[in-house]
Amino acid sequence: MSRQQGVEDDAKLRLDKWLWAARFFKTRQLAHEALELGRVLVNGERVKASRVARVGDMLQVRIDKLVYNVSVLALASQRRPAAEARLLYSESEESVQAREHQIGLQKAEHASFPYGEGRPTKKARRDIIRFKDKW
Repeated sequence: MSRQQGVEDDAKLRLDKWLWAARFFKTRQLAHEALELGRVLVNGERVKASRVARVGDMLQVRIDKLVYNVSVLALASQRRPAAEARLLYSESEESVQAREHQIGLQKAEHASFPYGEGRPTKKARRDIIRFKDKW
């Protein structure tokens, strides 16, 4: 294997591995599944997990209800600390604002949920048993 070929191999990086290294997903398997299910679009198109990541690619990554619109700035095949992972991509300002708005909506929705009173007392448990036995 020549030196030139080794450099070219380093430049080729699977997209699922880049998503894992950039810390969008905790495991490569989750990144692979997201690509297969169409939750990650590259330049607006569905792609396979084996697609080669390239600097300049525009990605749309959906994680739960949150959408990240990012462009690839650098490639990395190893998972590094979060501060270093943020240097691998840049996120558009509109994407950040939309995601913060969605997070605010989710927090408001969660705050409106009624909370239970905790574990039933002995008396309440007996009442529940009696109620169930009637039916």
